Amino acid sequence: MSEPPTQEFDDHEPIASDEQRATHPSVHWQLGRRTLPWPKVLGLMGAVLAVWLVLNSTTLLHNAEVSPVGARRSLSMALLRPIASVANALQISELEKGANLALGRTALGAEQTHILKTAGPVPKKQRPTKGGVTTTTVDPLKGASAAAPARILLLGDSLGLDLGGSLQNALASTGIVSATLDGKESTGLTRPDYFDWPAQLNSDMNALHPQVIVAMMGANDPQDFLIPGSSNIGYGTDAWKAEYEKRAVAFMQEATSQGAKLVWVSLPSMRDPALNAKITTVNELQKQAAQQVPGVVYLDAGSVLGGTSAPYSDFVSQGGQNILVRTQDGIHITPQGGDLLARYVMAQLKARYGIPLP
Repeated sequence: MSEPPTQEFDDHEPIASDEQRATHPSVHWQLGRRTLPWPKVLGLMGAVLAVWLVLNSTTLLHNAEVSPVGARRSLSMALLRPIASVANALQISELEKGANLALGRTALGAEQTHILKTAGPVPKKQRPTKGGVTTTTVDPLKGASAAAPARILLLGDSLGLDLGGSLQNALASTGIVSATLDGKESTGLTRPDYFDWPAQLNSDMNALHPQVIVAMMGANDPQDFLIPGSSNIGYGTDAWKAEYEKRAVAFMQEATSQGAKLVWVSLPSMRDPALNAKITTVNELQKQAAQQVPGVVYLDAGSVLGGTSAPYSDFVSQGGQNILVRTQDGIHITPQGGDLLARYVMAQLKARYGIPLP
């Protein structure tokens, strides 16, 4: 009688036959198994990790840039910045971008998204002045038309983009509004080191001369202030609240400095109670800032999507139907929710400024 097969095979042991596996089903056969010395295994694992790190370096760097201020962020930035620079120089990041898009993911990281686009009729320009400067004709909002469209600038973070995409399409479709959308994910007023919204606002105003600005941002703001050359300001402290309100006031003053009207839209409620409490604080400080700056209108998105003081819901009821207005993460706004909020904002623009919107 032949000896039963052993349970493991190395390079000198025979490979089990189908008959042997059928005869001894309890034995866990490992066909053709090869062993490697542990240093080689660790070296292989390290090589795989290095390849993965290079391929994903731009996304990892982006995530580090927008992460809370602290030692962990600083260490991650120091490690990832040179790797990402090499990946971008060799266009390796394009492989990451293509893979993300193929998998139905955002290309953010491989190409950090900053959306700046205009839709609707193009405002006519005056003839160049003696100094060679071309300016845009300023017309009253009530007289907006295809020939002299109202110029409206839409600003925001990822939630601002959720609103802005719907609002830009709706405004442009009227034929009497030139709507420019300027948005960037993972941004706000606390981290100008990552994206400087005041500087971007100034650039937009000088280029577009908007008559109305609609802004929605702040979901990324509940984090420490990074103060170069000084101690950071911890989130939630009295000093943090004072600094945030100060920055919000300055931003609103800049937005209205050339005569534009500013409509500030609050953030809706969040599913996570801890995040919702933080967003409540941000909303309160933004509202206090708006009350200090003439020409600013503060709109409560909660009247459409549910406010931070009300229980969170993925759905709202409209005309006897439940409409899904929030995404699976419990933070962002669905296209349907964006459309509802856009209609609310448009109604306010019409009522407050007399823009002849439908």
